[in-house]
Amino acid sequence: MPVYQYEAMDNTGLEVKDTIEAPSEADAQTLIKEKGFFVTKIAEKGRGKKQKKGAGGKTSGGAKKASAKKGGFSIGGVRPKQLCTFTRQLSTLQDAGLPILRSLRILEAQAKPGPLKASLDGVIEDIESGNTLSEAMAKQPKCFDNLYVNMVKAGEAGGALEIILQRLAEFKERAQSLKKKVQGAMIYPVAVITVAGLIVGFIMYWIIPKFKKIFLDFGTELPGITLALMKVSDIVVNYFYLFPAVPLAFYIFIKIVKKNKKGAFVVDWISLRIPLLGKIISKSVTARTCRTLGTLIASGVPILEAIIIARDTAGNMVFQRAFDTIYAAIREGETMAVPLKEARIVDDIVVNMVDVGEETGALDDMLYKVADVYDEEVAVLVDALVSLLEPLMVIILGLIVGFIVIALFMPLIKLLNDLS
Repeated sequence: MPVYQYEAMDNTGLEVKDTIEAPSEADAQTLIKEKGFFVTKIAEKGRGKKQKKGAGGKTSGGAKKASAKKGGFSIGGVRPKQLCTFTRQLSTLQDAGLPILRSLRILEAQAKPGPLKASLDGVIEDIESGNTLSEAMAKQPKCFDNLYVNMVKAGEAGGALEIILQRLAEFKERAQSLKKKVQGAMIYPVAVITVAGLIVGFIMYWIIPKFKKIFLDFGTELPGITLALMKVSDIVVNYFYLFPAVPLAFYIFIKIVKKNKKGAFVVDWISLRIPLLGKIISKSVTARTCRTLGTLIASGVPILEAIIIARDTAGNMVFQRAFDTIYAAIREGETMAVPLKEARIVDDIVVNMVDVGEETGALDDMLYKVADVYDEEVAVLVDALVSLLEPLMVIILGLIVGFIVIALFMPLIKLLNDLS
């Protein structure tokens, strides 16, 4: 088995030189990463070291050209989980005292081909050309949004980039954790509803028409409940293509309506008033915007700029309009609590905590606490929704099955009596 000689950095920034046995270079890199090291150089023993894609120190002109070529075209954006991991790793490298360019080269070298690797190539090239990290990241919107860029910019200005990156990593990890909780909780009811719908559709499309033919052949007089079932079956058989088409058409319609600001406001306003689901949406948006705003303020971003960024991350036009009002009020010299209360988009406890935060100068801490509380409430509400859906699904499926059984057995019993 080949032996590879490598150089790497541990989590504290110390350089490690060692050898490892592996079937291939890719396997060797995987084994080294499992040890918690960042590979900077690797080569098969006896062939001489080769620098790993400009992963450390200086690069030649040829390496720069290669880097420029690597940055090429990529489809899609960066996955949130991938960006979380990158942010945490960059934070660790900066905390260890490595230069930012070297840190980026290390992370670019171990990144898999895709949007993140392409974006890092572009960032490295721009920094080598004299741009700051925030300026270079701003040129890669597929990877780094306004929140990311502005926090990095604040970190550069305050000379505390490693602290800002830690906050950013924690922010993204919390957001990702909440999203996973919600998605994980909804898998079971969605799966049950989908399977139940397919089974009922199969019965309506294949089974009911066979019973209908039997009843017609024997000239059996059908009760009203059976006739209703037959009509539903005829609709399914004749217009089966509408069942997937209608939800798809509705989804496209909503997307088109949301392209218009007034339409988006109406859709978001209605969504906030759906029983239970509306509360989940409202509290989720509140938690996200409060955490975003708190993180930005703690990072030294000016309050007006922080409000604009938090508004853009809300994802709900009702909240975005409220943030516009808050922005205008603060520009006029008012506090944040007054227009927030007038907007009536959050509970009184949020308004009171914001008010206390402004008076004590600890607004960021108060916003963090609001976000933590609402994250927990969202998790509880999602669990409550799932708990409510489970018996509701059982009742609805029981009614559907009972309706089908009664509708089929009534004429069958009459037919058997007539034959006997």
